[in-house]
Amino acid sequence: MKYLLVYYGGSMPDTPAQQARVMKQWTTWFTKLGPAVVDPGNPFSGGVNKIKADGTVATGPVGQRASGYSIIEAPSLDKATKLAKTCPVIKGGASVAVYETFNVM
Repeated sequence: MKYLLVYYGGSMPDTPAQQARVMKQWTTWFTKLGPAVVDPGNPFSGGVNKIKADGTVATGPVGQRASGYSIIEAPSLDKATKLAKTCPVIKGGASVAVYETFNVM
């Protein structure tokens, strides 16, 4: 099964040294997850448009701002959640939502 990890909150560190430290934490985490990582993902820039059912477009974050994503594989939602609990974004005060996906196409 594939699981979408959506990150909420957090921010980029201010200095190059802090950024390098955080990137090392992510690299270490992805290395530990190994083949479970389908797509390491990326952070979101903050630009967002939400298209409503009537075709109108709302700009800017709607609700809590998502800050990035990753896609992993795991045998169950519980296992995916266990893997997500070790994500470095949590150490920075952010949270992670783990969405179970299913194949329809």
